[in-house]
Amino acid sequence: MVFDRAHGQSAAQKTLRTVVECRGVGLHCGAAITLRLRPAGVNTGLIFIRTDLPEDIGMVPAQWDHVCNTALCTMIGNEAGTRIGIIEHLMAALRGVGIDNAVIELDGPEVPIMDGSAAPFVRLIEEAGLVSQAAAARAIRVLKPVHVGDDGRYARLEPDAASTFGFEIDFPSRAIAHQEGHIRLTRHGFVSDIAAARTFGFLPEVRAMQAQGLARGGALDNAIVLDGDSVLNPDGLRFPDEFVRHKLLDAIGDLYLAGAPILGRFHGCRSGHALNNALLHALFADETAWCYDTLPAAEQPSSGWHGGRLARSA
Repeated sequence: MVFDRAHGQSAAQKTLRTVVECRGVGLHCGAAITLRLRPAGVNTGLIFIRTDLPEDIGMVPAQWDHVCNTALCTMIGNEAGTRIGIIEHLMAALRGVGIDNAVIELDGPEVPIMDGSAAPFVRLIEEAGLVSQAAAARAIRVLKPVHVGDDGRYARLEPDAASTFGFEIDFPSRAIAHQEGHIRLTRHGFVSDIAAARTFGFLPEVRAMQAQGLARGGALDNAIVLDGDSVLNPDGLRFPDEFVRHKLLDAIGDLYLAGAPILGRFHGCRSGHALNNALLHALFADETAWCYDTLPAAEQPSSGWHGGRLARSA
């Protein structure tokens, strides 16, 4: 594995200026959970701690090889059996805003769902403020294409000078239909175009999960719920293509489990948490596919969000 130091000035690692916290409901457990974000030292990375468990078993690093379940969300765990679910929206916020090092404390088994997007976490991070640290920010540069999945459902990474994310989805519901979009990721672009996109599900699936004791905290104020071709939320959508924006948000969060920002072009086609994590496994399994680099100090100009939806004909 080669460490390739970027030409020119490198960005500094960043952490939070102060401790901040919020409280919200857990989507699946239905219980109130307190989330606390703490500053962390250089090269700490992102670490989750369950404060409701004994100290010696409560810590779980936010790393791709600690993902233990991808059925309904991205869940990480450790050898002691500690599990922390629904981390993807918070991980996306930390990546989008540019936090390298932080300790994330929870007094329950999942990150609170808040409004179903990353926007509340972005506001929490901005309330804390960011501080630069005395070390260069590390990045992972993609050197050659990596692909998982098949023709109908896949995720791939390709070399690119910046962090670029693209996604496409296709659902039978006319409320979603075919949607696609892409963005060159910057802090401004994430906050304005991606962060507020909410998670979504279909009413029969929600009822089935609740019958199994899941989604006990689910409500119209923390998810988009569809019944066939209809959106049940009284206020409608935040974006005409909110569904694909949220899938891309999930991918940003899932790929930040690489342990550093990825300099490369991601594209997902009908993929989800499982394929996103499989992509990281495939990337790190091939030492010729990537190298460590330093993150450039100056962001690439944001390409903005380019996308939309194609409604189905009758």
